[in-house]
Formats: sequence, C-alpha cells, structure tokens
Amino acid sequence: MTDRQEHTHAHHRPHRSRRRQPGHADRRPADAVWALHTDIDGWPAWNTGIDRARLDGPLEEGTAFRWLTHGMDITSTIVELVPGRRIVWEGTVQGITGIHVWTFDQADAGTVVHTEESWSGEPVDEAVDDLTAALKTSLQSWLDCLKARAEQPA
Repeated sequence: MTDRQEHTHAHHRPHRSRRRQPGHADRRPADAVWALHTDIDGWPAWNTGIDRARLDGPLEEGTAFRWLTHGMDITSTIVELVPGRRIVWEGTVQGITGIHVWTFDQADAGTVVHTEESWSGEPVDEAVDDLTAALKTSLQSWLDCLKARAEQPA
C-alpha cells in the first residue's frame, strides 16, 4: 500500500494548512485495502489515533459519520465517493474545517494509497506552522496504521 496525498476536489475553498504524505505500498489488492479503510465503524480496531467511529447510514455521498480522535468529537460528511477508488469527507471541529481526500490505485506491487487533508479557519490562520506539523504527524500515523493492518495475515 502506498500513501500519497493529492487534492483535486475543485469546488472547495482554499485552505491555509494542507498536507500531502508520500505514498504507501501494500501487497494486498486495492479492493481489500479499500474495504478495510471504508469500514468506518472498524477504524478504532486498527487506527491507534481513533477512539470511536460510527457511520450514520450507508457508505454514500451525503452520509455523516462521527468519530473521536485526539479528544475531538468530529462529525464528518462524505462529499464524494467513487467506490473502490476515492472517498472525500469534510467536517468542522473547534473552528477548523477539514477536507480529507483518499484515493486507492492498483499497481504492480499492490495498492497505492494517496491522501491529502487540508484545514481552514481562524485557529489555522493563527497557528499555520504548528497545525501543519500536527496534520503531517496525524496523516503519517493514519497511513502507518492502515498499512500495518492491511499487511497482517488474513
């Protein structure tokens, strides 16, 4: 599995803090990694940064999900979904609006996961460098956890 961050969701406003991570490669097929990642209720079982998560309906555009990470209780909404290929969600917490993009590509070596998250809002404007560093750490941890879980024997 490979993790890289790319953001092409054109209708979103510019964000002050944006972070891309280098890609992760996984030997498993993209559909298996996609299934793991989009099982939102299952996130706490493999992502050490998430304490709880619950999808409030079917996995489709417009569906909200609630999750607790690093003491922040977040409600996000799926704004774009290309099954097996791409998921984008957005949400606001503590004055910060975040947009998170994930894409999954099949490659010769396995799956390549690309991700990018961007944040905007007054708290970001006041602490761009600190929050960009926090975002980098958070994304890398998420990707590392996803890779570790995806590569566990079935």
